[in-house]
Order: sequence, then structure tokens, then C-alpha cells
Amino acid sequence: MIRFILRILIAAAGLWLSDRLITGVVVQGVTTLLLAGLLLGVVNAIVRPVVTVLTFPLTLLTLGLFLLVVNAAMIGLVSLIVPGMQVHGLWAGVQAAVVTGVVSWIGQVLLGDAKREE
Repeated sequence: MIRFILRILIAAAGLWLSDRLITGVVVQGVTTLLLAGLLLGVVNAIVRPVVTVLTFPLTLLTLGLFLLVVNAAMIGLVSLIVPGMQVHGLWAGVQAAVVTGVVSWIGQVLLGDAKREE
């Protein structure tokens, strides 16, 4: 349960950093950040695998770069659902996906692997 909460906080931190660094991303308030972090985790767990499988030929053709567009679409979907979060344009979404991905990667490195701890 603690790891789940930490992952939400890490996703929220990535969205907060995206808000600060990217002019096309706007997130209003801490509550919106936490809700967006939670919803981003749910969307990445449920919707993203389906979209990734459906777009596999395009991902293969672009040598994996299309996954940035998929990640941007997931952030865009979250911004459509969460009031107080806005992503203006595809490039802002791609940049937010890169920033959020890097922050999530750093958080995952810091948290370690749950399977090794068991």
C-alpha cells in the first residue's frame, strides 16, 4: 500500500515538474496533482497496454518513438478527465510525457524492485 501511494506521489511530482517546465501544461492545485497522479497510474495500467498493442506496427516502424505519442495521449486523456489540468497541443503532451517518464524512472530506481525484497 505504501508503494502504491509513493507511485502516485512520484507521478504527481512528474506532472508538477511538467507544469513548471513546459508552457503548454497547466495543473492547478495540489489536489488536482494528486488526482491526476492517481488517474495517470490507472490509465497507464489499463488503457496504455491496449493502445500499445493496437499501435505496435507503427511503434515498430518508428523504432519505438511512437511510444512517446502514446504516453502523450495518456497524459492528454488524464487532462480531459481531471478538472484543473490542461495540456495544450501534442508537443506539450510529448514534452510532459518525457518529463513525467524521467521522474517516474528516477522514482522507480529509488524505490527499488519489489520482487527482490520478497
